[in-house]
Amino acid sequence: QVQLVESGGGLVQPGGSLRLSCAAFGSIFSINAMGWYRQAPGKQRELVAAISSGGSTKHADSVKGRFTISRDNAKNTVYLQMNSLKPEDTAVYYCNAGVIRVGFRPDDYWGQGTQVTVSS
Repeated sequence: QVQLVESGGGLVQPGGSLRLSCAAFGSIFSINAMGWYRQAPGKQRELVAAISSGGSTKHADSVKGRFTISRDNAKNTVYLQMNSLKPEDTAVYYCNAGVIRVGFRPDDYWGQGTQVTVSS
């Protein structure tokens, strides 16, 4: 099996920064795209940023210029550097990975979620 373990969430003041990490563990052959999603109370889950295995990235318009996604393929880890945080960034953040296991078709896995709260 595969498990995604997230860390780095917390409470931060507006204008502050946080760095989220998500490491994949298990019987992994390779990982395709990895991404970060978020879900605020009463809202649908939305894509924040994604990164391909080759390093191509895309970011939601709402976070462009403030958030940066990156990955370390050797560590099966994806990061989200969040700067200039705003109260509207408050949400539970989930990581996602398209994982290929030996003998299996690629499958999507999700982390457990980490709370990010931006408040003074």
